[in-house]
Amino acid sequence: MIVWLSSFPRSGNTFFRIALHRLYRVPTYAVYDVDGVAAQIGPELMGARDRPGSFARMRASDEVHFVKTHRQRTDPVIAEEDRAVCLVRDGRDCVVSWARLRTAPLAGREDYGERFAAEARSIITRRSGGTGGWGPNVLSWHRSAAPAPVWVRFEDLVAAPEAAVEAAVGEIAPGLARVGRAGLPDFDELRGRDPGFFRSGTTGAHRTELAEDLHELFWRQPDNAAAMRLLGYAA
Repeated sequence: MIVWLSSFPRSGNTFFRIALHRLYRVPTYAVYDVDGVAAQIGPELMGARDRPGSFARMRASDEVHFVKTHRQRTDPVIAEEDRAVCLVRDGRDCVVSWARLRTAPLAGREDYGERFAAEARSIITRRSGGTGGWGPNVLSWHRSAAPAPVWVRFEDLVAAPEAAVEAAVGEIAPGLARVGRAGLPDFDELRGRDPGFFRSGTTGAHRTELAEDLHELFWRQPDNAAAMRLLGYAA
C-alpha cells in the first residue's frame, strides 16, 4: 500500500515525516530518485530510505509505504486507488518560506531584497513542472476522484504535532500501532541541525515579509483564490 505525503513545498511535509518516524518507527520514502531533504538534514531524522522496489510493487504490498511528493495528483506514478495525507499551509506563507530558502545563499547582498521579491514572484506565477503553482497543486488533490485524502493543516501540525499525526494515521492506516512514547524534537533542536531549512516554524510570515504588490499578485491567480477559500484562509 502506498500513502502519499503530498504538499506544496514548505507546508510541513518534512516535519510530518519526522513525527511519523519518531512515533511509529516506520521508514519514509520520496517519489524522487534523490531525496534532497534527507541528504541535507540527515536521513535518520525521518527514517528516510531508498524505495524498496517499484511503485507497483510497493502498492501491491500489505505494508504501508509513506512516500513524500510535491507533485500534483495528476502525476502518472500516482494510481487512482492510492491514499494520501495532504499537508496544507496558507499559500502566502509557503511563498515566503520557499523564496527565503531558495535565496538563502544570497543573504547579506545589497540586492537581496530584490532577489527575494523576484523569487517570490516566480513562485506565485509558476505553472510548469510537476509541482505547479500553490493553488493548482492544492486543487489537484482536492478534485481527485480517488479516495478522499486526509488533510493536515500546518498550523495544527506545529501546535499539536503528536495529535495531528496520530489523527491522520488513525484515519488512513488504522492498523498501524504507535511504538513507545518517544517525544518529538522541538523547533530549537531542529534549527540547531539546519537553521537554513528549519527557518521559523511559524504562521503569518506573509504579513511582514511579502510586499503588497506580491500579495495582490498572489490573489490575482484564480486557483490561488479558489484554494484559499476552500481551506478557509482569510485575505
